[in-house]
Amino acid sequence: MTETAPFRILTVCTGNICRSPMAERLLQAGFDSVAPGEFEVRSAGTGALVGHAIEPHVAGFVNVFGGDASGFVSRQLTPEILQGQDLVLALTRDHRSKVMELAPGLLRRTFTLRELARLLPDVDGNAEVPAAERWREALSRALRLRSAHPAGPGEDDVVDPYRRDDAVYQQMVRELTPAVKELLAWEYQYR
Repeated sequence: MTETAPFRILTVCTGNICRSPMAERLLQAGFDSVAPGEFEVRSAGTGALVGHAIEPHVAGFVNVFGGDASGFVSRQLTPEILQGQDLVLALTRDHRSKVMELAPGLLRRTFTLRELARLLPDVDGNAEVPAAERWREALSRALRLRSAHPAGPGEDDVVDPYRRDDAVYQQMVRELTPAVKELLAWEYQYR
């Protein structure tokens, strides 16, 4: 197999200290376990608390679920960060809209995390091609399924737990982690 550039994924939330870093670190850890070097997952926020670490509650969840919360620094979403992304995973529909405002050309490669997790199981991938190519093909197929499987914000959005009580953090985990697992499981089946 020839050396290919990693498939670049960007997760996006508001402050870039809770939801998107958790998705980033869990996806990266999961992909690294099965396909080291084939995926590059980063994150940014539409209203980032620039320079902050992952929120402590969320850092604990990241570590418990097998990710590494260390060394994280939040950053503001910019058109420059969006350039070259193969997939953008927004944590809510509103974040997806903000991505579209900054980079309309990413429409076909931007989903909410939960939306793609819902659509991807209905997409067949090609185990004979590199991961990046498999995912690019899968995204175009998932995009076609989007209109056939409409959902509301309740199915697409991950709740923002920032400065809220523990029950909301738990709700975030219940909404985010199954979606991450679904994306990882889709890739694992082709290994």
